[in-house]
Amino acid sequence: MLTTKSLFSAEDLDDRSLEFLTAAIEKNNLPGFDYLEFKRAVVALKDLKLDEATAYKSAFTTAATLGLTKEKLTETAGYYRNVVAREKEQFDQALEKQTASKVAARQDDIKRLRDQIERHKTEITRLQDEIAAYLKEAEQAESSVKLEGEKIEKSRGAFEKTHAALLLQIDRDIENIHKMI
Repeated sequence: MLTTKSLFSAEDLDDRSLEFLTAAIEKNNLPGFDYLEFKRAVVALKDLKLDEATAYKSAFTTAATLGLTKEKLTETAGYYRNVVAREKEQFDQALEKQTASKVAARQDDIKRLRDQIERHKTEITRLQDEIAAYLKEAEQAESSVKLEGEKIEKSRGAFEKTHAALLLQIDRDIENIHKMI
């Protein structure tokens, strides 16, 4: 069955927005055979390589047997159009709030950052000393890490060699048990 999203997909559409809007359409799907089911039928017929006019006429002919009239079809299409329009209004309102809050928040961030820069400028000497101390500590830590890594690698190698030797001895013993007993 065709998904609502696939009914309205087209090249260069934002997938996330399409997903959101078609979910709203699906959520507000009217009961019975209406525009949405008609659209599914048209798309299914076009997928069978019928030209658009034939697909519309065939889908409507079938839908008419279920009591769908041209008026009800256009009325329900208008209903879904209004669903999408309401989603746009809600999106615009949410976007406006989000923009206002994020712009104001970013302005506060900018002020905070500029204040921070000024504080650091006054403490630059202290910070340079801290950086030198951290570099020395990092170099010592790197040396220590290298030594520990070498020890661990040596231990791993010794363990793996011993492990393999034990397995080999056990395998030989099993073989000897089968041969000699």
